[in-house]
Amino acid sequence: QVQLVEFGGGSVQAGGSLRLSCAASGYTYSNYCMGWFRQRPGKEREGVAVIDSVGSTWYANSVKGRFTISQDNAENTLYLQMNSLKPEDTAMYYCAARQSGRFSTYASTSYRLAPYNYNYWGQGTQVTVSS
Repeated sequence: QVQLVEFGGGSVQAGGSLRLSCAASGYTYSNYCMGWFRQRPGKEREGVAVIDSVGSTWYANSVKGRFTISQDNAENTLYLQMNSLKPEDTAMYYCAARQSGRFSTYASTSYRLAPYNYNYWGQGTQVTVSS
């Protein structure tokens, strides 16, 4: 059974940084894809960043250059380093994993970031950025 547990959310002022962690268990695919998603108040859930088993990464335009996704395979942990945070980054952040593993080489960034392509979800961690 796949379990994903997020840590590291909190409150920070604009311009500050946070690092989110996601501890994964039961997800032992050698060919995998995992990512971070968020749901802002009154908005649909959206993809923030994803990473696959060969270390390739994709980012939403809104976070590119500010957020970095990474993984520690030995610890089965996924990270999201968030710098230069803005009030519009306030959201519940979720870790997710894809049952079908890596996408086709030709998949677009938007397709890779689409929440409907991910099967396993954590419970979320709240990030609040004040101005």
